[in-house]
Amino acid sequence: MKITFLGTGTSQGVPVIACDCEVCTSLDYRDKRLRSSIHISIEDKSFVVDSGPDFRQQMLSNRINRLDAILFTHAHRDHTAGMDDVRAYNNKYDLDIPIYAQQIVLDQLKNEYHYIFNNQNYPGLPRIIMNSIENESFKIENVEFTPILVHHYKLPVFGYRVGDFTYITDAKTIDETELDKIKGSKVLVINALQHEQHISHLTFDEAIELAEKIGAETTYFTHISHKLGKSSALDKKLPPKIKMAYDGLVLQVS
Repeated sequence: MKITFLGTGTSQGVPVIACDCEVCTSLDYRDKRLRSSIHISIEDKSFVVDSGPDFRQQMLSNRINRLDAILFTHAHRDHTAGMDDVRAYNNKYDLDIPIYAQQIVLDQLKNEYHYIFNNQNYPGLPRIIMNSIENESFKIENVEFTPILVHHYKLPVFGYRVGDFTYITDAKTIDETELDKIKGSKVLVINALQHEQHISHLTFDEAIELAEKIGAETTYFTHISHKLGKSSALDKKLPPKIKMAYDGLVLQVS
């Protein structure tokens, strides 16, 4: 299984115009963070988790020529705002693109992209197949995904486990029953927004504590605000089994 980090950043704390902080002016490519998303290539199938505002750029930059499905973690715009751009894959392969999410997420997507779902016969619109999922394992193209329910303050968010790989974003708390579903993962990806306390995101120290409790062989931090600082400085503060993810990082997970 090949994992590509399409984006490791977040809209949280990022100024609308220019910023002269050390991260935004850094020349280190690891500090150039698009909105969080990953690509999973497994058994010749191609899956993306979340299609944020940078979706088109991410897919082009990483030369992802095929898309078999999109899985959504939750309905915030920094994770869904690029869904319209699936039309390129519709056109290339003459296929509808399945999406998988909780029903509350699908309902919000129907509202935000009403032009897609209210005008099915209009030429050129994205072609989407909606699939409602609950907190139980399911298969896409014979690949099994296990949702991990986490809490983004009061909002339910799904992380996903595929084999020995677990991806979680926008978490603040995780119940013990869900932690049990993660344990045994060789690779864990989890969010670490900033150093200061936040109502709906894990802080840097909280993410370290949670990663050590789960005990994966390697943990990568994602969904990183520029408030967290430069990757080179953060690397020095991390325990040996925890690393900072960055856009374009590729992992091979057995």
